[in-house]
Amino acid sequence: MTVKTLQDLLAEGVEGRGVLVRSDLNVPLDDNGAITDPGRIIASVPTIQALVEAGAKVVVMAHLGRPKGEPDPKFSLAPVAAKLAELLGRNVQLAGDVVGYDALSRSEGLTDGDVLLLENVRFDARETSKDDAERAKLAAAYVELVGDDGAFVSDGFGVVHRKQASVYDVAQVLPHYAGTLVAAEVEVLQKLTQDPARPYAVVLGGSKVSDKLAVIEALAPKVDTLVIGGGMCFTFLAAQGVSVGSSLLQEEMIDTCKSLLERFGDVLHLPVDIVAADKFAADADSKTVASTEIPDGWMGLDIGPESVSRFAALLTEAKTVFWNGPMGVFEFEKFAAGTRGVAEAIVTATGKGAFTVVGGGDSAAAVRTLGLPDDGFSHISTGGGASLEYLEGKELPGISVLEG
Repeated sequence: MTVKTLQDLLAEGVEGRGVLVRSDLNVPLDDNGAITDPGRIIASVPTIQALVEAGAKVVVMAHLGRPKGEPDPKFSLAPVAAKLAELLGRNVQLAGDVVGYDALSRSEGLTDGDVLLLENVRFDARETSKDDAERAKLAAAYVELVGDDGAFVSDGFGVVHRKQASVYDVAQVLPHYAGTLVAAEVEVLQKLTQDPARPYAVVLGGSKVSDKLAVIEALAPKVDTLVIGGGMCFTFLAAQGVSVGSSLLQEEMIDTCKSLLERFGDVLHLPVDIVAADKFAADADSKTVASTEIPDGWMGLDIGPESVSRFAALLTEAKTVFWNGPMGVFEFEKFAAGTRGVAEAIVTATGKGAFTVVGGGDSAAAVRTLGLPDDGFSHISTGGGASLEYLEGKELPGISVLEG
């Protein structure tokens, strides 16, 4: 990636300068508003900490959830500000607005090494507007918070595939740099696409084939093994003429899956057994059945032990592994064994010298929920959507603008 990095900015000097940082702090919250997985906040700390220690006046931009372009208390960044302060070991101010009076007055009062977190940028509808002029106006307001001698650091990899004001438009106005996280993520993805060590295995899960269709099309001709699990496997099974009971099924994608199986049948690997349940619940009655024998009215909520064994045999011998998407409803302990088994196989591959990448999203959440070691993988991404789009061959606006 031929862009300036955080190290370049630090070498130029930031003491006394305002620096806008776009971080990805979009963490999951429980019903009480408590953070359940602080992984993205933890990953954002190194860039912010380096700027603080160098004497910058740091203004952090981030979003949480999907508010509808206006303030919504349940999507406030207040719990994020508290966690960030804890991790940084210093006070983090939270502005009461995005670029309004409170944000501006607080930014004007910053001293060297201070950190200000703006309220959820998606509280301003211009952040995600399709209108270039609207986004540009918001970007200009962001820039006002750090002044004409300010700089912009892009460190939110989870949003670099979005053409949004705090990701794309700010970089067109201020001197721009890739943060530690973004630079590392792109380096990892380049290793996956530029002459990866073989055998190269990809594991895809999640609920919908449509969400992963483009990456299957892009990767199937390039990899040695492509394992399909999660809810999306049932559309593939249906494409083979198998009855899937009441399992998740995208009927409109059956013909597409038939075509994929015809073209890439030597690469695609589907479950041979399924853990089926009589309802979608943690306490559902369950039983393991062959993937061809799911009972009517029952739904598959995990892959079975024989599937785990077969997939593990492929994964433990791989030299490169990319994993995106759980094998089942891992949030329910009864249906977590498939995801755990596949993840443990990837950990084994790592231990044998393979380059292994967890592609963010639910996969990264599963690593932590199931108590798997972070160091059991070469890299755990913070941006599942961005990773997939990169592997699909799409341009990532938040990266391309840094190269300009």
